[in-house]
Amino acid sequence: MKTMIKLGLALAALSTAPAFAHDQHGHGNFSAGEPGDPKKPARTIEILLNEMDYTPARVEVKRGEQVRFVLRNVGKEDHEFLLATTKENLAHAVEMKKHPHMEHDDPNGVRLAPSKTAEILWKFSKPGTFEYSCLIPDHRDNGMVGHVTVK
Repeated sequence: MKTMIKLGLALAALSTAPAFAHDQHGHGNFSAGEPGDPKKPARTIEILLNEMDYTPARVEVKRGEQVRFVLRNVGKEDHEFLLATTKENLAHAVEMKKHPHMEHDDPNGVRLAPSKTAEILWKFSKPGTFEYSCLIPDHRDNGMVGHVTVK
């Protein structure tokens, strides 16, 4: 009986480990602002996720502005859009190398298969320069980085 309980506890711990690893990235506390309010107006910006780049790669917004990012993967492989600081994205990229199939469906990020579209509604409540990048291993290193300047 004790062996069964220990085995059950070990399996439970293993099944929750990926969730805890993902939570360490601070998705509940966003550096680049906060999730948007669908009841409020937003400017729409379409971003194409190509093979190893974004179009456009630079976006300017005003502090307090709400933006609806329409993300279209026009590439031939999966790509991501993860909005954060450069430091946060670099740290998260290290985790992605350990878990390359980690899925993102957070308020500030999403992973898209080829020919798929998604939207992120975001309010830029903090000034500064933030980045969006693809953290699938080697994609960011090969140029899949864009910047948002909040004035």
